[in-house]
Amino acid sequence: MRAEGLQAEWLERYGRPEPKVICVGLNYRSHASEVNFDLPKAPLLFAKYANTLCGDGEKIVMPADPTHLDSEAELAVIIGETTFRVTKGDAMERISGYTCANDVSARDFQFGDGQWFRGKGYDTFCPIGPRIVAASEYDPSDVRVVQRLNGEVIQESRTSHLIFDIPTLVSYISHVVTLEPGDLILTGTPEGIGWSRQPKLSMKPGDTVEVEVEGIGVLKNTVATIA
Repeated sequence: MRAEGLQAEWLERYGRPEPKVICVGLNYRSHASEVNFDLPKAPLLFAKYANTLCGDGEKIVMPADPTHLDSEAELAVIIGETTFRVTKGDAMERISGYTCANDVSARDFQFGDGQWFRGKGYDTFCPIGPRIVAASEYDPSDVRVVQRLNGEVIQESRTSHLIFDIPTLVSYISHVVTLEPGDLILTGTPEGIGWSRQPKLSMKPGDTVEVEVEGIGVLKNTVATIA
C-alpha cells in the first residue's frame, strides 16, 4: 500500500477514505514497566487523524524542530462494520482484517506537552501495510510482533502478552465511540522503544524501520526530513 493509494483503497473497501485511527497505550506489561507507568486498569486510548497514515515503502517525515523520533511496532485491527456497544463475545465478528502498523512518536513533544496530540499527530506518523489479511484467515491471539531499526531487532514480543486482548479492546472502544468500517485500532506496542534505552536511541534521516507481524508481512519505511 502506498500513501497515494490508501485513500482510494479505503474508499473502495470500506466506503470512506479517512478512517479513525484509535490507539491503545501501555498494553504490554513490559512496556508499561520500561516507561515507569502503572499498569492501566482499563484500556488507555488516544487517537491519530487520518493525515498520519502512509503506506509501505513511503517516507516517515521528521518535524522541522529537533526531536527524539521513535517507532512502535503494533498489530492493527481493521473494523468491517458499524459497531456500537458490542459485547466481547461478538466483537471478533466486527473485524474485517489485520495489518502491521507503526505508531511513530516525537517523544520530546509527547511527554513535554503533557498530552500526546502533537507528539503523535504529524503527517506520516502512522505507516500501515504491507497488506491486509482477512479476519477469516487469521488468528491474532498469539502472533510475533517485531521492530527492526537498520536491521537490528529492538522490539519483539507476542500478542498473547497483551494486557487487554482484541475482543476486550473492540468492545471497550465501541462503548466510547461508534466504530465504522475501515477504522483502525492499534493494539499496543511491546518493550524496547528507543526512548527507554540507555543511551536513548532516536531515529534519524536515512534510517530504515521495519515492523513485522507474524502471518502478515513486513512494513518498511525510511526516515526523511521536510524538503
